[in-house]
Amino acid sequence: MGKCRGLRTARKLCNQKWHDKQYKRAHLGTALKANPFGGASHAKGIMLEKVGVEVTQPNSAIRKCVRVQLIKNGKKITHFGRPRRVDHEVRRSRPSWPIR
Repeated sequence: MGKCRGLRTARKLCNQKWHDKQYKRAHLGTALKANPFGGASHAKGIMLEKVGVEVTQPNSAIRKCVRVQLIKNGKKITHFGRPRRVDHEVRRSRPSWPIR
């Protein structure tokens, strides 16, 4: 099954392209809206507190993380990185997935 080829199929092709997953993901822009970094690779933020995050099985450790509020949009994220090197003022961070 291919797409329709005919003189009067323009409306059908325009309507049906929204059922394609890749087209919808690329043109709706929801990936950028859901991403706290807004598509950027780095972002500056203010450190709020140091947090311990529990790890899934089989480990039973507590990872040291930092709660950061981004300057560009005010969203709060959990940054998993070197908490010993974190200043209390401003911190440049990269996305660490999963962001909670």
